[in-house]
Amino acid sequence: MDKVNIFGVDILNISFKEAVEMVKKLLKEDKPHYIITPNTEIVYDAKNNKEMAEIINKADMTIADGIGLVYASKIRKKPLKERVTGYDLSMELLNICEEEGYSLYLLGTKEEIVKKAYDRIKEERPKINLVGYHNGFFKGAHLGYENHEEENEIIEEINRLKADIIFLGLGYPKQEIWINSNINKLNTRLVIGNGGVIDVIAGDVKRAPDIFIKLNLEWFYRLITNPSRIKRQLAIPKFLFSVIKDKDSVK
Repeated sequence: MDKVNIFGVDILNISFKEAVEMVKKLLKEDKPHYIITPNTEIVYDAKNNKEMAEIINKADMTIADGIGLVYASKIRKKPLKERVTGYDLSMELLNICEEEGYSLYLLGTKEEIVKKAYDRIKEERPKINLVGYHNGFFKGAHLGYENHEEENEIIEEINRLKADIIFLGLGYPKQEIWINSNINKLNTRLVIGNGGVIDVIAGDVKRAPDIFIKLNLEWFYRLITNPSRIKRQLAIPKFLFSVIKDKDSVK
């Protein structure tokens, strides 16, 4: 599979349609796989964090969630086909669960939010075999407590419930650390680190209107609706400036 390397992070150069087909193939294999969905901030952080870059590069799929990654690839004339967001891929995974009978487990965020997301999926998509949920506030590898009893109990529950897919919403870098530490302990088929997707499903966070998404201005919508994100959004111009300055930034 063709990849574009941006500051040491390998991003799959695939369309959304190709990503969906790849996911379906991974689900047919009786072993655990994981998907990382890096945005511009994550790749920029991994630029100076070799350990994190290695974790991301070990993933079975690493998709270009951030529009800044697409812009960077075009600046250096190694264009990615398109932005493939973790949210869109997660929504397609819900469709696959409905159509093909895969079971789903939600792990992450606050207790009231993950429960709300669980209840909402149960109500709106009753065909999905939603087997369980747990909040992200437990002692585990993501908080520096690797192999802690609380973490092991959750893994045992997931395996007992025979979850095929896990939506993991611990946020970067916690979800990447947790996946790297525990993927081989899970009897699941697929774990996707999808950040705030559980919050969106719960209705606690609203996604940008379609017009902003189509114009690749989702970041701008988040900024005007939540000005406190200004420091985070400044990562995009800093990132693109670094790409322009460094001729070896994209390979």
